[in-house]
This record gives sequence, structure tokens and C-alpha cells, in this order.
Amino acid sequence: MRALTANRLADGETVFWNNGSWVERFVDAQLFDAPDAAESAEAAAKSLQTVVVDPYLIDVIEAGDVWAPLSYRERIRCLGPTNHPQHGKQAGGGADIEALVHAEGAARSTGRVNLIKRK
Repeated sequence: MRALTANRLADGETVFWNNGSWVERFVDAQLFDAPDAAESAEAAAKSLQTVVVDPYLIDVIEAGDVWAPLSYRERIRCLGPTNHPQHGKQAGGGADIEALVHAEGAARSTGRVNLIKRK
């Protein structure tokens, strides 16, 4: 399964695609199980880049009893512009945000960590 995400130009907020428009909460995102449908939505979103910056597809998995992004980075993006619970989408709360905070499953890091040896 995949979802389409981007950052809104007006305020930098993470938004998600839902049937031709952008929504703020991941729980409202349209999920794609067919690669053709996902790529078609991505092409449509890229043609509307006057509203968002660089839309792209992310992998999602069923994490416990909710759908959540597979990537740890994308899970953090779903929670708002900061990881502090008193800011962003977490401050507004809701069952969907609480479920993402406590989502179980195989969140993975997509980045590399470079270790620096100290002498």
C-alpha cells in the first residue's frame, strides 16, 4: 500500500492526497494498492504544484490496528512540523494522532548514520 504526500507551499505543513485534493491528517489520506493508480495520482498531483512542493509516494503498512507510514521519517512527518506533543498536529490531538504515536510495526530508518571516531 502507498500514500501520496507533499508539503503545502503556504505554510510548509505536511499534507496527503485524497481523491484530487490535499488533506492535513494521514488518517484521511487515500491509500493505493495498485501501482498504476498510485502513479496516476502522483502525476496528477505534480501537475498541481502551485499548492504543494514535490509530491511523492510513501510506503504504508498495517501497524497494529492502524495504517501507518513504513518509514520512521514519514511517521514523524505525519505528526506535524515538530516531534513535541504540544506543537503541530499532536497539539490538536485526536484518536488518529494517538494511534500514530503508538503505532506498532516495522518502522525503519531510511538514512545512514556515519560514525565519527574520536581519538
